[in-house]
Amino acid sequence: MVGSGGREHAICDVLAREGYQVIAAPGNVGISKAVPCTDQDPRDLDADLFVIGPEAPLVEGLADDLRAQSKLVFGPGRQGARLEGSKDFMKEIAAAAKVPTAKYATFTAIEEAISYLKNKEGPYIIKTDGLAAGKGVLVTSDLDAAVDDVRAKLSGQSFGQAGTKVIIEDFLSGREVSVLAIVDGSRAILLPAAADHKRLNDGDLGPNTGGMGAFAPVEWFDEALQRQTMDNIITPVIEELKLRGIDYRGVLYAGLMVDQDGPSLVEFNVRFGDPEAQVVIPLVEGNFGEVLLAAARGDLASLELRPRGAGAVVVMSASGYPSNPRSGDKIAGLSAIEGDASIRVYHSGTALDAQGDLVTSGGRVLGVTALGDSKEEALERAYRAIAGVEFEGGHYRRDIGVGR
Repeated sequence: MVGSGGREHAICDVLAREGYQVIAAPGNVGISKAVPCTDQDPRDLDADLFVIGPEAPLVEGLADDLRAQSKLVFGPGRQGARLEGSKDFMKEIAAAAKVPTAKYATFTAIEEAISYLKNKEGPYIIKTDGLAAGKGVLVTSDLDAAVDDVRAKLSGQSFGQAGTKVIIEDFLSGREVSVLAIVDGSRAILLPAAADHKRLNDGDLGPNTGGMGAFAPVEWFDEALQRQTMDNIITPVIEELKLRGIDYRGVLYAGLMVDQDGPSLVEFNVRFGDPEAQVVIPLVEGNFGEVLLAAARGDLASLELRPRGAGAVVVMSASGYPSNPRSGDKIAGLSAIEGDASIRVYHSGTALDAQGDLVTSGGRVLGVTALGDSKEEALERAYRAIAGVEFEGGHYRRDIGVGR
């Protein structure tokens, strides 16, 4: 398992519970309680399957390097990972595959982008072309704020080289949902749909974050909508990639906006979402490791996924997140909830200090996941558990699941 966040912790947790021998590179404090961790380069390790968690090593071509060593890998190569590494490329693929998505324009020059904005009606959507850890999107009805964002991005102030190309999109209205497909190069099967909460504060207020919580499955996203998603978005994109010689094996995460005409594509990610992974993966009934292996081998034909019950994850973030998260605050209260079989605590930004105490070391610190027979039961359990976890400046939303 390549990676060090809450997503990787969730995958390691499920695979270890299924009886697989797992090693994480590099892993984190929470992962190390379940499976061994190593600082070795994944290219220097040997395993029956390599699962690459984060987007950055996928975009950089780690899967290609491992496959060149004849290793079995779950995760797309560099070309497939461009679906997330370049929003401009993603839009190009969507257009070629005739996937429903918002109209857009791409800019590298500040004044051209500002002129385009001034001739549009809001709301304005400005997206960084490259990787931005889930924080590269501004949605605003304020033209001045949109202009300032374009200047900051295209000048390199906001995201360096990753931001020196921007996509300006038309606004899509509807209901948001995240759909994760397991892809074997030719076929795909869907995981339970999830709803994520990106804004920092209750009521969907405050700055955009990597995600403050999620729940799954999404009850209104019924079989008909799932079929439309597969037929109109997932399958056409897989076919378009194949036409370009791209053998995509891994997760294809589709962020969707759903209105009366059905789902439209907002974005693609090329890995399990975070925090969606922490709630979706524990819901998979059957052998999750077998599914990952089959996808990596290009043979999903005989497998299907079935969800069990419902789940919810609530994220605790550090003081100052997302702009300037503080590290080093001692975390208390975990021991009281880690023995509860319906609760999973996934570490994202934790470390051990010189005294061996658990402290904060990142923006999103913990994801507290609860399972139940219904969304309401899962949320009640998650909030009851997280109420006992404390660190100075710790913050979490109290309205996960509301209005979705």
